Amino acid sequence: MKSTSETIKEITTGPADAGQRIDVLLSRYLDGWTRSRAAKLISEGLVLMDGKTARAGNKVKAGSKLTVRIPEAKPASLEPEAIPLRIVYEDDCVIVVDKPPGMVVHPSAGHSTGTLVHALLHHGRSLSTTGGLERPGIVHRLDKDTSGLLIVAKDEQSHLALCRQLKERTLKRSYYAVVHGTFKEDSGTIETEIGRHPTDRKKMWINPKRGRMAATGFEVVERHPGFTLCRLSLKTGRTHQIRVHMACKGHPVVGDSVYGGKKKERHKGVDRLLIGRQALHAYKLGFLHPRDGRYLELESPLPEDIVALLEKIRN
Repeated sequence: MKSTSETIKEITTGPADAGQRIDVLLSRYLDGWTRSRAAKLISEGLVLMDGKTARAGNKVKAGSKLTVRIPEAKPASLEPEAIPLRIVYEDDCVIVVDKPPGMVVHPSAGHSTGTLVHALLHHGRSLSTTGGLERPGIVHRLDKDTSGLLIVAKDEQSHLALCRQLKERTLKRSYYAVVHGTFKEDSGTIETEIGRHPTDRKKMWINPKRGRMAATGFEVVERHPGFTLCRLSLKTGRTHQIRVHMACKGHPVVGDSVYGGKKKERHKGVDRLLIGRQALHAYKLGFLHPRDGRYLELESPLPEDIVALLEKIRN
């Protein structure tokens, strides 16, 4: 018998789903779910495939019947922390925060305190638990050393609506980046498959066989000897997408210690003098309000360290 404290989802797979891992498939079918969260549900025996308990590595067939039991989310047990925040916009449904560089978005291995989530909880914000108990309200993420705008959901309905916008690419995210080298093109789109690096599991890289299609639009704003200021727009939202695409283009982001490569090595002394983190800033966020559907577009000015970097490059 179904418990009153859980939700049951029933999914029938189609021809396009055949051969997909069940954890990957669930992360696509369940709005706001990650593959790791789906895998946890499977490991707890809460997913059936054609009436039998599923395993994360199972691959589905066309016409497979999936039954998913989703337990009621419990309140997050994270301790609030008094960390200052710059809140750009807030109403009953969403909060838009201008995240500083150096702040991790949610708790993870090696980052159990001092995150954006801890700061939001201290400010008395009611947050959605759709994304999991360790990342309440988090719809999308920014890397630790990337600054800029990030949207947070206060309730489950808003969270699901914003996740649908991410999936349908109607949630617009634009960035400024200072990169090494000089772009020949004035604008364009970089399209590649991005997946896990074959030897370093903490990194992403171009992976035509196992990667997922990623597209980044770019536009040159300023050219200087050895450096370019670009505007970038995410057409998809893969992990480390901009940093990987800039590196594969031969123009790694200034200050990027992970994806800099050989070109970065030639400038590493300059990077240390000019900026202490990757010069990447999420300056614009546009979305449809989850309750009334009106379009909101918010902007964040370049932070002081990137402004100082540009002044030194220009001079």
